[in-house]
Amino acid sequence: MTKHPNITISLAQALIERPSVTPEDFGCQQLMSDRLAKLDFNNESMVFEDTTNLWSRRGNTGPVFCFAGHTDVVPAGNLDSWLTPPFEPVITDGMLYGRGAADMKGSLAAMVVATERFVSDHPDHKGSIAFLITSDEEGPFINGTTRVIDTLEARNEKIDYCIVGEPSSTSKLGDVVKNGRRGSISGELTIRGKQGHVAYPEHVINPIHKAMAALDELSKFHWDKGNEYFPPTSFQLSNIQSGTGATNVVPGHLTALFNLRYSTELTAEMIVEKVEALLNQHQLDYDIKWVFNGQPFITEPSTLVDSVVQAIKTCCKITPELSTSGGTSDGRFIAPTGTQVIELGPCNATIHQVNECVAVQDLILLTDVYYQTLVNALTDHA
Repeated sequence: MTKHPNITISLAQALIERPSVTPEDFGCQQLMSDRLAKLDFNNESMVFEDTTNLWSRRGNTGPVFCFAGHTDVVPAGNLDSWLTPPFEPVITDGMLYGRGAADMKGSLAAMVVATERFVSDHPDHKGSIAFLITSDEEGPFINGTTRVIDTLEARNEKIDYCIVGEPSSTSKLGDVVKNGRRGSISGELTIRGKQGHVAYPEHVINPIHKAMAALDELSKFHWDKGNEYFPPTSFQLSNIQSGTGATNVVPGHLTALFNLRYSTELTAEMIVEKVEALLNQHQLDYDIKWVFNGQPFITEPSTLVDSVVQAIKTCCKITPELSTSGGTSDGRFIAPTGTQVIELGPCNATIHQVNECVAVQDLILLTDVYYQTLVNALTDHA
């Protein structure tokens, strides 16, 4: 690997070449913490089960400005489909290729370098700067950020402002800032029937027939109209499985998987109550297992939002769109503590794909945006 002369890019390369497939960290956090230690950060490694986490903080006063992110990446997939090996970072035509380049080792590098520059320029800045880094964002997210937040809450250590470095941009760096996320709740529904021969319907209970009307009603149900920050709640069936594979056998059960992405107009409890009431109305013999993936959150215009928007205007010469679209992120574990949370990172066009890449100039510019945000939030800038 040829080391790039820009310090953000060279650090991103060093992170990418570590094959930290979830939940492995593969030394990424040590690389970051070594850099932060030189800035008088206190590094605290928190290992829960198979997951390595880093809580690093400089300063003992508020407000606490936190950069949050993850060192783990999704598997590379079919290696033959990659133009270059996924863990050998290569720059071609101004694009940095490698697994994690956009999601989100490029952001991590920009965060560290922006912090180094900021502390050098403003050693007596207000408050504290912190890093919350996990190796369990792409996996089951059980032993990562949520466990770190639990630890911080137990000792009453609060975060005031948090930037999560997820790749939020779409066509141009800084064009979209996520200032909230919809809630997510999943269900695994099993409807029981009675297996038997299709020629004797009087001896069977067909769970497919029983399920169709209820699932159709759920798919068409109007949950809410959304609000100024969120689109209407959506219900999607993602999998239906039933049958033995034979055409002459009525199956004994049907399993359906579904997910709702919901706004702040609803709570998870309201969704559970409505779904189960509807299933009961259809007189189904069923079991349902719920998975609560995260509550919706919103960061309204505030110190953090204003600091980020102004930084993007200054560095990128554009005004970002504030959005709550897309999936979930670790911001859902941080926001419920009262933290102002936004997500800002590079373009997301190639994340989780083969030949994942990010524009070199975007990472250099992202470093400037993170730096200017720190200036806006933690100094008495004019």
